[in-house]
Amino acid sequence: MREKNSLKLRGRQIHLDFHTSPLIPGVGKEFDAREFASVLKKAHVDSVTCFARCHHGMLYYDSKRFPERVHPGLENKNMLKEMIEECHRVGIKVPVYTTVQWDYYTAMEHPEWLAMDEHGMQIGQEPYEAGFYQTLCVNTGYKEFLKEHIAELLEELDVDGIFLDILYPRDCSCHVCRREMERAGIDVKDPARRLAYGQKMIDDFKFEISEFIRSFRKDVSIFYNTSHIGVKQRPVLDAYTHLELESIPGGWGYVHFPVTMRYARTLGLDCVSHTGGFHVEWGDLHSFKTQEALEYECFRMLAMGCKCLVGDQMEADGKLLEPLYEKIGKVYERVEALEPWCDDAVQVTEAAVLTPEEFHGGDRGHLNASLMGLENMFDKLALQFDIIDSQADFERYPLLILPDNIPVDERLKKKLDSYLESGGRMIITFESGFAEDGERYMLCRETGIEALRAPLRTSEGGLARGIITNSNDYAEYIMPGEVIGKRLPKTEHVMYAKGVEVARTAGDVQVMARFVPPYFYRSFEHFSSHRQAPSTHRLSDPAIIRRGNVIYFASPVFAIYNARAPRWCLEMMNDAVMELLGKKMVVHDGPSTLFASLNVQEEKKRYILHLLHYIPEKIAEDLHTVEDVIPISDLHIKLNLDKEAESAVLVPEGKPLDIRAGDGSVEFTLPRLEGYQAVEIRFRD
Repeated sequence: MREKNSLKLRGRQIHLDFHTSPLIPGVGKEFDAREFASVLKKAHVDSVTCFARCHHGMLYYDSKRFPERVHPGLENKNMLKEMIEECHRVGIKVPVYTTVQWDYYTAMEHPEWLAMDEHGMQIGQEPYEAGFYQTLCVNTGYKEFLKEHIAELLEELDVDGIFLDILYPRDCSCHVCRREMERAGIDVKDPARRLAYGQKMIDDFKFEISEFIRSFRKDVSIFYNTSHIGVKQRPVLDAYTHLELESIPGGWGYVHFPVTMRYARTLGLDCVSHTGGFHVEWGDLHSFKTQEALEYECFRMLAMGCKCLVGDQMEADGKLLEPLYEKIGKVYERVEALEPWCDDAVQVTEAAVLTPEEFHGGDRGHLNASLMGLENMFDKLALQFDIIDSQADFERYPLLILPDNIPVDERLKKKLDSYLESGGRMIITFESGFAEDGERYMLCRETGIEALRAPLRTSEGGLARGIITNSNDYAEYIMPGEVIGKRLPKTEHVMYAKGVEVARTAGDVQVMARFVPPYFYRSFEHFSSHRQAPSTHRLSDPAIIRRGNVIYFASPVFAIYNARAPRWCLEMMNDAVMELLGKKMVVHDGPSTLFASLNVQEEKKRYILHLLHYIPEKIAEDLHTVEDVIPISDLHIKLNLDKEAESAVLVPEGKPLDIRAGDGSVEFTLPRLEGYQAVEIRFRD
């Protein structure tokens, strides 16, 4: 945990939107502060982020500095004040929400504050589209308004924190940004330089606003929402008190949260994750998430070391939707009972994955394909892993994975070599290890690769490797080996993208699998059947090699798995992991849909194993959800902990399980898993 400015969060939160058009009358007419707090308390909520200002630009408190911005239909101008006071009376914290880059009122009243693209057009939506998505530039006079607004919140209301929404770096060429870039000697005609300036400007804004907030109060929480937590947050962590992971599975899918959380939890700040109580996305009023989906999402947060938050939007009349809060209450009651086993728990990991986001970028809508494939694959293998960047301490992890496209420079090479020299083990796939120019391979000594062939090229002259097409134009085949792929039939298995062409390896390298080429790669000049051409049945270049503690896959295994999910890729990766680790921390005989996550509370001398069996489905074009819980009976678990276990107990129920322990491992059978179960494993010193 980072000491500077860090804050311990509460674990059963609500984020309450209230984006309400000024055309709607009678706003808050049914609001009753005692009823509001009572509904939350009954739902076991211990913190609620309430609204000070919305994307329409409306205020929901009795502003003395900006009375013209108070919602014209607001019937009780003390609504926010009463929310805070009544929630505090029953022990619920209340951070408040305000918006930054989206504010319709400000955009209309101050067009000179809008962000502009290089053609002088406003960034965001077109003028005649419905919405408030015009982007304001915080480099303009708008920043001074924001400071006055925030100062008023801190001076007039007893807030517990400030949540600032919508802060995206933009390639802005407004009059202020253009002037400041020219003063700094930046080539304003270069889009990359402009965007880099936009990132620095947003980072500087965060530091400035946090310093401003702390000049009033040092005890409030501060968070800046960009819809994704990734490597861009590391340089500005001191501006935050905690991290909030917005991840709405209905529209975003179920991979975004674990990929984001596995990285966020390594940064040293307490984390809470946003899901929604609605069916699809924010603003989906009078819709209801299934009970099963809400359980899965919240319990998975606990399993991964994260606090829980459910998003909602209050009715315009000021009422909370009680059927929704009944659903939330059923889950949060269980979350509250589990908190003694979640507070200060730390993830136990046996592997780390170096994130491609550090080198190629990524956000909620553009997650790296290799990361998504890897997450799905390793969840099925019950591998306990973090996602890290190159600044992390590699030596904390027995196994390090470089997935598909991690460029390596001299600095990173030196760090990887030091890790290997200290006994570390590595799995490297596809283009990971190439220099940034894509020409030089930087890890020849480590992998044992001595020479590469001239790469296959497309008809347009680009590299063919790594391209996955509908008709598998550049597919090739792999012949499983006796160690990696040992459970697979000894015949060709298709790899849906061409790998790196390894021509020659060092004498001490083990070739663990070889490629088998097709007769030709598919084009208009030569094709066969509907997709890839048949195998030539002729073994060719190395596909998987091992040198010492390094295993290299020439194929983009994780991107292939993300695109097609071939079981043989899963099997071969599992074999590689077992070759290097010898054993995994968590082993079970359940289905591949079982999610297992292991945490530890060292001071209490106990591990906590979280087990979830929910089956997410994409049941509509834009909807991921969970509809059913399918129980599992007689689930056998083995944990390899390198500590002597004393007992295993179902928690919070307190029901003991029979165990078989010895040599640092413990085995037990769970009679029935219905959705979710936590198991406490106590260990000796």
